[in-house]
Amino acid sequence: MFMFSRKALALLMAALCTSTLSFSQAVPAPIKIAMIEGLSGPFANTGEAVFRNLIWAVERVNARGGIKLAASADSTAGNRPLAIERYDSKGQNEEALTALKSAIDDGAQFIVQGNSSATAAALIDAINKHNERVPGKRVLFLNYSAVDPILTNEKCSFWHFRFDAHADMRMTALMELLKSDKDLKKVYLIGQDYSFGHAVAQEARRQLGALRPDVELVGDELHPVGRVKDFLPYAAKIKASGAQAVITGNWGNDLTLLVKAAKEVGFEGKFYTFYGNALGAPAAIGDAGIGKVVAVADWLPNVATKQSEAFYQSFRQRFPKPADDYVHMRMQLMVESLAQAIEKAGTTDSIAVAVQLERASVTFGGQTGTMRALDHQFQQPLVVGVMDRQGAPGVKFDVEGSGYGFRVVKSIAASRAELPTTCKMQRPLE
Repeated sequence: MFMFSRKALALLMAALCTSTLSFSQAVPAPIKIAMIEGLSGPFANTGEAVFRNLIWAVERVNARGGIKLAASADSTAGNRPLAIERYDSKGQNEEALTALKSAIDDGAQFIVQGNSSATAAALIDAINKHNERVPGKRVLFLNYSAVDPILTNEKCSFWHFRFDAHADMRMTALMELLKSDKDLKKVYLIGQDYSFGHAVAQEARRQLGALRPDVELVGDELHPVGRVKDFLPYAAKIKASGAQAVITGNWGNDLTLLVKAAKEVGFEGKFYTFYGNALGAPAAIGDAGIGKVVAVADWLPNVATKQSEAFYQSFRQRFPKPADDYVHMRMQLMVESLAQAIEKAGTTDSIAVAVQLERASVTFGGQTGTMRALDHQFQQPLVVGVMDRQGAPGVKFDVEGSGYGFRVVKSIAASRAELPTTCKMQRPLE
């Protein structure tokens, strides 16, 4: 048996402590981002698409050394990596609120979500209450897709930042194209029966009345979210109405199944969509969608710049499976904005980071976006694309291996996409 003197034992313990300290300094604690999203259920594919985009953005930040921080009250000097953790909301608000509590308990300081405006509204309310009740564990909410306008208007919050164009902004961009279609006389509105679907329908009615009062609204209905398995009855009504175009904010399977049903019943009109450029919709409608499916987005793969093409090619190299081909520029800009804000704040303190996020201005892949401090609504260019066969002029890239892509036909500058807000921001005492 080996025996150690007190002096030798003290030296050994000191060496172990030094080794442990060196290791902890070499591997700093990550900055945790919690993604709360439906990863099971009818919209699981949209949740997985989000995760691919976010993990790619996080990998890029970490590849360049992570977040550079100076020593402060809540951190040590050095670079800290970002880490993203997944929490399955199952597409339910109550599950999302349970996930929020778990994420905070797990040490997440930044919450990201977007695939439901109703869920986003619930998270905003919960985070407002949590941050007031537990100021030592405040969190920020970064929203990449929940586009009900109310979230940065009446429900605006200091703790919430939206990086997608809201529904009214997207509808305004779509109307840039629709209003010039002089042959269009009859339109059908269909959407999902929740806050976002209501917002889309309301704004579509308003803008049609203002810009195209000659167009007849021959249908206006909402359907349950994620519960309709057979859209043939809806498609039959659309065709019977004599509509020449459908306006819809549907997303995920609710959009794919709708366009499939429309194809089956022989509907030959146009689809003006918010999300018709991927997640199975182009393949579902096929040749019938050429020149007829219109989509508005913050970015499309066929934006004709070298930076855009390099951005898209690098994503496809990272995720080569055709089914994984749904890339969002705004999610990249969101993560870049967060990294920029933490570095400028020099801390992960929520108020300090929020103040810097209000001033965020980032450029990536040829796209530039800035945060509007007034309501925390990101301002960025928008594009409108029309579906065509890959190889047609302006359609270098298809989507999801479908053989169909979207040719950019309208580009809307950030200044033109910007809309006023009714937000009255309540700011915390710093």
